[in-house]
Amino acid sequence: MTQSKDPAAVFEQLFESNGWVGSWRDGIYDYLHYHSRTHEVLGVARGKARVRFGGDAGKIIELQAGDVAILPAGTGHQRIAASQDFLVVGAYPTAGSYGECTGATDEHARALKSIAKVAVPPKDPVYGAQGPMHEVWRSKRVRSAQR
Repeated sequence: MTQSKDPAAVFEQLFESNGWVGSWRDGIYDYLHYHSRTHEVLGVARGKARVRFGGDAGKIIELQAGDVAILPAGTGHQRIAASQDFLVVGAYPTAGSYGECTGATDEHARALKSIAKVAVPPKDPVYGAQGPMHEVWRSKRVRSAQR
């Protein structure tokens, strides 16, 4: 772990140490979007924001400095409001490629096919190989398959 006093650097190093790379620093777009070929992790380095997860009918959650959101491929997300100092560090697992979708009708069928092919990453971006991400995602897949 880094000894940096820069919280963004702490997230960058943590995510990279667990195989989540391509990190960036910015905010979260104010329009609904999702990634069809990769998962994403968001670490809030500064400030706070209200973010909708799960598409137009999704849940709005208030995030603040220190929070981490792990988004499986296909998870719609959109910033509803944010403090002026809001800063996020995002990263992606090594497998997969960045692709941004906005929900356009013509991209939806292709996106669904891509999302189904995205592998579960070998490590949780925060807790590593023994992290809770795998168990949570496995239980979600079982419930989805039972519907």
